[in-house]
Amino acid sequence: MQSIESQLMLWLPKLAMAIAILFCFWVISKVVQAALKKSGGRFNFNEPVRSLVSEVAKISILVFGVVTSLGTLGINVSALVAGLGLSGFALGFALKDTISNLLAGVLILIYHPFDIGDYIIVSGQEGKVTHIDLRYTTLDGDEKTVLIPNSMVFANTVSILKK
Repeated sequence: MQSIESQLMLWLPKLAMAIAILFCFWVISKVVQAALKKSGGRFNFNEPVRSLVSEVAKISILVFGVVTSLGTLGINVSALVAGLGLSGFALGFALKDTISNLLAGVLILIYHPFDIGDYIIVSGQEGKVTHIDLRYTTLDGDEKTVLIPNSMVFANTVSILKK
């Protein structure tokens, strides 16, 4: 019984410190998320771009906080960090087309090479732009609606016709 009490007395301060560190990182993530959402409006970023950037920042800060808290508890986090790196690489490779469309969508929404209502031609498809989101650009053409992946829009020549 004496051994359990002594072990508990050794772990209790470490546990309290780990919880305090995790709480601090949680607060920091909320502050950074709110600041990025607010400052995104100042730079004329669209709502999907602001949300994406703020969520990525929040999750990154929280992951860093969890790793720091585990290190404070005395857990060897080097294998965990290496595993996160390899998992990130594998996920990135598996989702490369989706990530490519997402990043191209963010760049299209930031740079505004064309706007909703413009008539464009890209990759042999043409029509009036009706919607731009993080994955697709929607064109309404002759009796059809075409969804073009943003990576194709971003990588190919886009002709904007004046009407």
